[in-house]
Amino acid sequence: MNDFDWMQQALKQAEKGIFTTAPNPRVGCVIVRDGILLAQDYHRYQGQPHAEALALQQCLQQAEGATAYVSLEPCSHTGSNPPCADALIEAQVARVCVANTDPNPLVSGEGIKRLQAAGIDVEIGLCEAEGEALNCGFFKRMRTGLPWVRVKTASSLDGRTAMANGESYWITGEQARADVQYWRGRSQAIITGIGTVLQDDCRLTVRPEQLKSILPHDFPDKQPLRVILDSQLNIPLNAALLKQPDTVIVATTTGVNGAKIRELEALGVKVLEIASENKRIHLPSLLTWLGQHEINEVLVESGATLAGAFIEQGLADELLMYIAPVLMGSDAKPLFEINIEQMANRLHMEDCRMQTCGKDWRILARLKK
Repeated sequence: MNDFDWMQQALKQAEKGIFTTAPNPRVGCVIVRDGILLAQDYHRYQGQPHAEALALQQCLQQAEGATAYVSLEPCSHTGSNPPCADALIEAQVARVCVANTDPNPLVSGEGIKRLQAAGIDVEIGLCEAEGEALNCGFFKRMRTGLPWVRVKTASSLDGRTAMANGESYWITGEQARADVQYWRGRSQAIITGIGTVLQDDCRLTVRPEQLKSILPHDFPDKQPLRVILDSQLNIPLNAALLKQPDTVIVATTTGVNGAKIRELEALGVKVLEIASENKRIHLPSLLTWLGQHEINEVLVESGATLAGAFIEQGLADELLMYIAPVLMGSDAKPLFEINIEQMANRLHMEDCRMQTCGKDWRILARLKK
């Protein structure tokens, strides 16, 4: 195996933490000497040992002269754990290969400098794109203070999401719906609008029995936040979402019904008052709040108006689109409500990836900024 193969293995280790490590990044470490694997491990939970420390525990007496492949720059500061850069230095590894430098200002190149100052050969950027994709939310939050926003849709081949009367069960098949559970699970918050709640009485929880992934998780005990945008506080107190109130945030505009706020809070629901814009919740303020509360990835599962607003305002980073091989007709509801009047203003996608989900297709595409 070569450097590329070993780094791919480190990334596979990191991926094991995709459901559990937030708000920390997903990190894997592989330690190799003379082409022989000595140890490998990954970071599991915030506050628990980092990937490098766990791997070194398995081979500390053999690590001298070895190469450590780490998916993210080893930390250089003391937080819940001592610096991983120091642990690698003390183990006397000869070489460290790093996929990504850490955008966290507490690290941000300092770990690499510390390794180099100790005489360790450091190589940076191997499998960089894969490493960044794995930690897209953490990287964006460290750089901008905002979470990564992924807008999920399910539509017909002619771009329709529901019949004119609101009927939408089910456009896509069972395998596509199961695939959604993975994307919910890797998100720390799921955003929807009150219209979707009133129409579908949805729960928006991760259903572990439907997860195709065998990666470690804590579902159903630990669920992502469900954030309901409800500017007039129209959510019924018996909504299915409110049966697990500790993971629900109802975001509303300032100065709304104080009595309804108290009723929701009595159920254990957090009510978040956000500034309004044109009588609607100011989405940048909501995302800023989520970023401040260490939310890395957000999944928007909503109707055409809210999904379109995230895209139109330049707040969406990625589209997760499930397309069924059916036609629903021109009277059915559209995929997005976006006002584009000229061809020159059309929105472009990049890095589009398509795969089948049973009889349906899944497209994952980033919006070109």
